[in-house]
Amino acid sequence: MESSPLPIGLRTRAGSPPPPTPAGPLPADGAGGPSPAADPRSDSAAPDGTPPRVVASGAAPASSTPRPSAAAPTGSLPWVAASSAGPSSSPMSGPAAPAGLAPWDGASGAGPSSTPAAATPTDRVAAPSPGATLAPAAASRTGCPPIVVPVPPVANAHRMTTRGKTGFHLPVDRLNLHAAALSPVPKTYRGALADPNWRSAMTEEFEALQANGTWDLVPRPPGVNLVSGKWIFRHKLHPDGSLARYKARWVLRGFTQRPGIDFDETFSPVVKPATIRTVLTLALARDWPVHQLDVNNAFLHGTLSETVYCVQPSGFVDPQHPDHVCRLNKSLYGLKQAPRAWFSRFATHLLSLGFTEAKTDASLFIFHRGTETVYLLLYVDDIVLTASSDALLRRTIDALQREFSMKDLGPLHHFLGLSVTRQHGSIHLSQRHYILEILERAGMTDCKPCSTPIDTQSKLSATGDPVNNATDYRSIAGALQYLTFTRPDIAYAVQQVCLFMHDPRMPHLALIKRILRYLRGTLDHGLILHRTDPSALVVYTDADWAGCPDTRKSTSGYGVFLGDNLISWSSKRQPTVSRSSAEAEYRAVANGVAEASWLRKLLLELRSPLTRTTLVYCDNISAVYLSTNPVQHQRTKHVEIDLHFVRERVAIGQVRVLHVPTSSQYADIFTKGLPTSVFMEFRSSLNVRPSTVSTAGEC
Repeated sequence: MESSPLPIGLRTRAGSPPPPTPAGPLPADGAGGPSPAADPRSDSAAPDGTPPRVVASGAAPASSTPRPSAAAPTGSLPWVAASSAGPSSSPMSGPAAPAGLAPWDGASGAGPSSTPAAATPTDRVAAPSPGATLAPAAASRTGCPPIVVPVPPVANAHRMTTRGKTGFHLPVDRLNLHAAALSPVPKTYRGALADPNWRSAMTEEFEALQANGTWDLVPRPPGVNLVSGKWIFRHKLHPDGSLARYKARWVLRGFTQRPGIDFDETFSPVVKPATIRTVLTLALARDWPVHQLDVNNAFLHGTLSETVYCVQPSGFVDPQHPDHVCRLNKSLYGLKQAPRAWFSRFATHLLSLGFTEAKTDASLFIFHRGTETVYLLLYVDDIVLTASSDALLRRTIDALQREFSMKDLGPLHHFLGLSVTRQHGSIHLSQRHYILEILERAGMTDCKPCSTPIDTQSKLSATGDPVNNATDYRSIAGALQYLTFTRPDIAYAVQQVCLFMHDPRMPHLALIKRILRYLRGTLDHGLILHRTDPSALVVYTDADWAGCPDTRKSTSGYGVFLGDNLISWSSKRQPTVSRSSAEAEYRAVANGVAEASWLRKLLLELRSPLTRTTLVYCDNISAVYLSTNPVQHQRTKHVEIDLHFVRERVAIGQVRVLHVPTSSQYADIFTKGLPTSVFMEFRSSLNVRPSTVSTAGEC
């Protein structure tokens, strides 16, 4: 008969663990061996009728092969674990096996003369477990208490590694929120009042309006236009995307105002992007500190020259005068003249402090006295301030805070949606979070990246099937246009899709998706400004002659470098059709010269005048020749204004037009799609690269 060893895990009296049990059927009744020895600590069953505990006693001799364990006889307890040994295996063993239990067979190799093993005190009482087998109840006849021993599962032939054996444990589940849970932006003011976060933000805004003396409650005059309003809610975020605060604003519906009655002039200037990059380049070159300020409730500081009436804020109607209206004493968000009123108020105060308003950019204010210099850039209520010393910067901030409620946000790090990182003599301008927002809006967060924003054969036309949602197309295209603030590498592709805002087609949408795929692969790229000598201005100009398949108009492009920094660029469709490539290139040269002339004036006002001639590089020999020679014939008569403008700048020594090989014409990236290798080389030449630091440094 084929034998089966003892189950693994049963520890015998001898203290030696039995060998593993191979898989196979258990032997039938009567095929087992001797009964286990009884423990003198116990009699039979307990007085309360509980089954007796049986100890697995005895062991087979070391030289023998274990025999099959016997099955419990009929009538025995079904969950009493069993273990057997040879008839003379231990002096502690009980009598011989009763009738019905066969002695060990020859296959087991056990004999009566086997040397017994010493007993060990390690026998333990174990609770019964599922699958445990029990020894015959006859074991209790000797007075030995039965001990329940669990039977583990059948051992695998292969060595098993478990977390318990290796000491590896699963991590403890913990709720780890890197950002606080946000209350959703409410759609109505009633929903906001039900949320304590938004209710607190509304109360704060209303109290600020009252403390500012923004209005007087008066009975509604007959026949006046009453401007309505609504609450606007928004999450104000830190540069890393975490919540800064809940912001609620009471905004008037300016579209209900009547021109000539409720408002007159509405224009308000904002600082130009090229001015920002120029000032940052100068601050880097001079190692000046750069800070940012934020004006609290900026539009509330403006003074109105017109009489305007509006409704009381929803949710904050005066219970004693519910029928009264607000007669505005100061400007309020939503009014058409609000930005202009705020700018006039702020500019007047700066002039009283000794600042002068730059002629080249109305939102640039300059203070200069002796060796002290301050530059202030204003974009609505966001301010960038840099000064020749920390003490002068501090005095300027204190003077502004005495007049207006504003926060000093410290070194420049986040301005107009731009992330600003300054470290190791450079500034990295990027819009990574803005790119992620655009991708999420377009549903392309997990899109497959591509290496270029536009292919070399792309020439968009007005043909193709209309897009399903023109509003979404315009929204994404407009967002991409703002993204070119720090990404000149997508300027040409964005210019192409923006040409068809009025009637977008499916090929135009396909190009937008390609741009987004390119941005997905270059999330961390941005414009790098180095510490460089700001005494040289270099311009690259180019044109794609008759590139539009519908109108045959050309595309002009230029890039302007101050030292090693790209500070201005453009990709624009020419307004008229050029009759030759020389004409198209010359128009591009004229655009580049005009931008360079403006930048020279800007640098002069910033007290950093250029003494060198501005070099303008063009890859068209004819255009270079026209800039210095008084050639006049039928093919160039209609570009006479551009000719005279460029020649005048050349004659006074401000500009010099030179030829450059096409392989070094960096402005090509603004006028056409380029092969991948050329595109990446030119992109690097424009200083569009990923940041080399992981966190924002100080400015």
